[in-house]
Amino acid sequence: MQLIWLRSDLRLHDNTALSAAAARGPCVAVYLLSPEQWLEHDDAPCKVDFWLRNLRELSRELGHLNIPLLIRQAPRWDDAPSVLLNLCRQWQVDALHLNDEYGIHESRRDAAVARALQAEGIEVHRYLDQLLFKPGSVLTRTGTYFQVFSQFRKVCYERLHHSLPGLVRAPHKQAPLNIASDAVPLSVEGFATPGDPLSSLWPAGETEARRRLDSFSEAQIDHYQNERDFPAKPGTSQLSAYLAAGVISPRQCLHAALNSNQGEFESGNTGAVTWINELLWREFYKHILVGYPRVSRHRAFRPETEALAWRDAPDELAAWQQARTGLPIIDAAMRQLLATGWMHNRLRMVVAMFLTKNLLIDWREGERFFMRHLIDGDLAANNGGWQWSSSTGTDSAPYFRIFNPLSQSEKFDPEGVFIKQWLPELAGLNKKDVHNPANLGGLFGGVDYPSPIVDLSTSRTRALTAFKNLPSRQYVGVGS
Repeated sequence: MQLIWLRSDLRLHDNTALSAAAARGPCVAVYLLSPEQWLEHDDAPCKVDFWLRNLRELSRELGHLNIPLLIRQAPRWDDAPSVLLNLCRQWQVDALHLNDEYGIHESRRDAAVARALQAEGIEVHRYLDQLLFKPGSVLTRTGTYFQVFSQFRKVCYERLHHSLPGLVRAPHKQAPLNIASDAVPLSVEGFATPGDPLSSLWPAGETEARRRLDSFSEAQIDHYQNERDFPAKPGTSQLSAYLAAGVISPRQCLHAALNSNQGEFESGNTGAVTWINELLWREFYKHILVGYPRVSRHRAFRPETEALAWRDAPDELAAWQQARTGLPIIDAAMRQLLATGWMHNRLRMVVAMFLTKNLLIDWREGERFFMRHLIDGDLAANNGGWQWSSSTGTDSAPYFRIFNPLSQSEKFDPEGVFIKQWLPELAGLNKKDVHNPANLGGLFGGVDYPSPIVDLSTSRTRALTAFKNLPSRQYVGVGS
């Protein structure tokens, strides 16, 4: 018997471990519910709900192939070795198959499982699946992990031109087994079930993920470069949640982008090229997790920035979290996050810079808050984005680059459409005043909107001073 351990790979098609397991003989799948670990990792209730909804869809698809899906409790990942070993003994499993994950806790969990099973003579097969390249295979000439994205991307392009990762065939239908699938629970203790709007915004299943990919690559990708920064426009793929849960693979996304661009990576359709670059940013940050595990430990990639004098400002942090900063583009973005479990990428940078530069609040507060609310929350991408914005990370924004929320708002939401969608109390303002109602004195048309909680100019100077007082910038070594 072959056992496939499903994690962030909740799909039938182009699933390396699933296809390999099914090719070797009768196969059964298992998913472990680990609520204590998920809480410790700040996984959002909407994300856990999304996992469960996708599991139910996947269970039906596996059922058509006579592959049972078993659900087991492993409250913490320390429990995984014994839970999986008991399962292997129960069903006389010969080999366990799993797709690699890359956080430090995930790596330790998988190593412990492998030791426990191999000690009993059970084979463990691990596969590259959620990345295009195995971490450690894309290195500098001196054999270290890249710290600059443009250099990493160049080597990735060279590799892709030489050898494009292929898609893996879905498993064939197998003979029925005398094993019943377990029901996927509707909820998990500790994680409130979101209401209908989120399940409508983010339907579960491979069919929906593929529909979104096809729609984007056939129509919208042409306009991606020009429209991706405008939050009021449908300029992004809306695939991040499906990628994070593994409902669709990066290989499928890459092939779709290439098909829309006559097979070109670096020329032709600028929208396709820009989107492929975004796929490689995702790749880059996961390689960083492996090469520089300190970022998995809530540490700054650049050690000297650990000495930054972050402010303890709980009232300002709460105002940011609750979308009442008095800066409409910030508050509209935070309301989008709270209502939908997602935030437009341009706005993620804007609100992150506001928190870490204008408020000078530790980036880890923002990273944690995002993870607790994002349906597409991913350790590597979220950490990479926050450290980029706060100038503490790899290839990050120079410390003196501080987005001005007002100019960002005027540039990327010029008509105020996005702001008015999420702040309907400002709907009566014209397109000039809606970006900065403070100019009107706070009270206007009977609407009470808060004054800005911080002066943008003086807070910018405060941030520049804090960064200038740090020791000279340096690069962190491998394995730190």
